[in-house]
Amino acid sequence: MSGTVSKAEGASARRDGVLRIGTRGSALAVAQTTAVAESIARATGLDIELVTVTTHGDTSRESLSELGGTGVFATALREALLADECDLLVHSLKDLPTAQAPGLVIGAVPKRADARDALCARDGLTLETLPEGATVGTGSPRRVAQLKSVRPDLEVVDIRGNVDTRLGRVAEGDLDAVVLAAAGLGRLGRLDAVTDFFALSQVPTAPGQGALALEVRAGEETGRGDVARALKAVDHATTHACATAERAVLAGLEAGCAAPIGASALVDDGLLFLTATVYRPDGSERLTASHAATPDSFGAADLDEAARDVGARVVAELLGAGAADLAPLGSA
Repeated sequence: MSGTVSKAEGASARRDGVLRIGTRGSALAVAQTTAVAESIARATGLDIELVTVTTHGDTSRESLSELGGTGVFATALREALLADECDLLVHSLKDLPTAQAPGLVIGAVPKRADARDALCARDGLTLETLPEGATVGTGSPRRVAQLKSVRPDLEVVDIRGNVDTRLGRVAEGDLDAVVLAAAGLGRLGRLDAVTDFFALSQVPTAPGQGALALEVRAGEETGRGDVARALKAVDHATTHACATAERAVLAGLEAGCAAPIGASALVDDGLLFLTATVYRPDGSERLTASHAATPDSFGAADLDEAARDVGARVVAELLGAGAADLAPLGSA
């Protein structure tokens, strides 16, 4: 049995057999929320309504650093959930502050998409072949530092806007290239714009990049209710553990979502590996730490415990090496 997915005209009252999922209204947010909704509908038979919520991050033209980090995208969504205007939220995990919101929990993390960053440049250019002084657009302090560390000659331009707006600046000749998340491009069917993928081993991305988080009211993640059924249907234990490990770095460093920090975790051959790098904002210096943990089994609880353990060890090494003096880490 499978349910249906529809868009609600404003918030509707809760009805049995119908799950209301809150989302931002951008094309990317709606696309990734719809994909989650369809998976839940197929697995549970629930009917799904998408409830669109406008956030301050969607309406402001300020840079992410001026706005105070990507947590600005989460506040209005969380208020809607707490007001019972929806039953579940879908966030881009990299946009979610590490501090748990009172009364809410992350109940599930679906299987991750491509975590890499991608260059979208004119004339098929790569990061290596961009001409000296080329203009590259990004709104991420981490990406600025990483670009400068490899190509200090580039002119990095602070930009905002949705994926189409950013790609349009390259097509119109305003910029030579932009850096975007491969996962977002894939979800929008725009991978054709990519001219260069950055290897995670060389360019670690934002903690949680490529993954989604399903946030619910505390207590509803357990039991046999519709919300708990939906979470169980889409949670991917390995992705959940990797995201937990990466986000433990941000939390341990007391860093904001927009801090110049990259982290990448993976599970391979029974080991959970985590590598994290803190950059000086101008890309002139960086610190890297890597550790591994061995979960007793692949049960969700053991993976979660291993993720937090390896995250704490990476944080301890970075702080011991002077990470707090290298970059402004901000607030988580």
